[in-house]
Amino acid sequence: MTEELPDGLLDIALRAARAGGEAVMRVYAAGFDVRQKDDSTPVTEADLASERVIVHMLIQAYPDIPVVSEETVPEAGFVPPASRFWLVDPLDGTREFVARNDEFAVLIGLVENGRPVLGVVYGPAVGVTYAAHGPGTARRRIGAGPFEPIRARQPGPEGISVIHSRSHENSRRLAEYFHGRPVRERRVCGSALKFGVLASGEADFYPRFGTTMEWDTAAGQAILEAAGGSVTTLSGEPLGYGKPGLKNDGFLAWGRSPAW
Repeated sequence: MTEELPDGLLDIALRAARAGGEAVMRVYAAGFDVRQKDDSTPVTEADLASERVIVHMLIQAYPDIPVVSEETVPEAGFVPPASRFWLVDPLDGTREFVARNDEFAVLIGLVENGRPVLGVVYGPAVGVTYAAHGPGTARRRIGAGPFEPIRARQPGPEGISVIHSRSHENSRRLAEYFHGRPVRERRVCGSALKFGVLASGEADFYPRFGTTMEWDTAAGQAILEAAGGSVTTLSGEPLGYGKPGLKNDGFLAWGRSPAW
C-alpha cells in the first residue's frame, strides 16, 4: 500500500501494527497468564508487549503527535492533550485471544479535530490487514500479498447481512432494531475485524448497543468511512473523538446504509 500511496503516517502505522502483531503472536504461541483489570476486562502480556513496541515506534517517528493507548491511558475523565493524536488498541479482542479463536486485532487510528482520518486494523492470526488514510483509500491485504482496493456495498433487496460481536451480542436490542426489517443473515466475529468485513463489502451492518472506548473504534471507523460506509451514534450523529473519558455510548456502523 505504501508503494501506491506514499504516506509517512500510514507507513509508520502499518509498520507499528505489524510489529505489535508479531509481539502478540509470540505470546500466543508460548502461552500466557490472564489477569483482570480494574474494569473487570482481561489483560495479558500480549497486550502489554504489543503496546510497548507500537508506542515506541509512533513516538520515535512522530514525537509531536501524542499517543493515547488502552493499557496506559489515565482513568475516567481523561481528555487527549491535542486535537491530533494517535489512538491505539494493542490487542483488540483480548477475550478472543484468550479463547484462542484467532479473531483478535491490533488497532492504530489517527484522530484530527475529533474525526478518525487514518486507520490500520491488523489481524495477525488470520493474516489480514485493513488500512486507509482518507476517502477512497481503503485497502485490504491478505497475508503477504498486495494491498487491493475495497469498498462497502449497498444491501440487496433480499435483506441485510448483520455482523455482530461474538463476546458482546445483545439479542434483544438487535431484534428490536430489526423488527419489521429484512435480515438475510447474521454473522459473528470478534474484535474490530468487523469494520473490515463491512469495508470490504462482505456484510452490511454492525450494531453495538453497549459501551466501547474510542481506541476500539477509531481505526475501523477511518477504514469503513474511507470505503464509503458510515459510523454514527445510536441517535444518528457522527461518532466523534476526544470525548472526556474516551467512551462511546453505542454506535451503528453501516457499509452503505439502505434508505429506510
